[in-house]
Amino acid sequence: MPAPTLMSLKVLLPFEVFVDEVDVMRIVAETREGAFGLLPRRLDCVAALTPGILVYETAAQGELYLAVDEGVLVKSGPQVLVSVRRALGGADLAQLRDAVEQEFMALDEHEQDVRSVMAKLESGFLRRFVNLQHE
Repeated sequence: MPAPTLMSLKVLLPFEVFVDEVDVMRIVAETREGAFGLLPRRLDCVAALTPGILVYETAAQGELYLAVDEGVLVKSGPQVLVSVRRALGGADLAQLRDAVEQEFMALDEHEQDVRSVMAKLESGFLRRFVNLQHE
């Protein structure tokens, strides 16, 4: 009987490889539509991740948890690449969930505020520019 196919998982941050695991049996990630699981024989896919908990399981270490910021997950054959802005590891699931809610989602609210201010500045600039052209 052939050995079961397992996956490799890499979690990439902008300037480092945060996780590089082989022999991963399953992965659970969160998207806007909800959580979904990956098993080794699942078809290739791409998913946009939201801030949340990424769960993966290896035979040697059991279930492991990562708090991840928004990003993208790509499964191609047995390789799974997750590219996110930030990630935190830890054994305490409650602490990781709190970190997601306090750090990652708070940043998203801050980014939305900044984008709102920038949109107002841009629209004001465009209005003044149009007025200058008509003078």
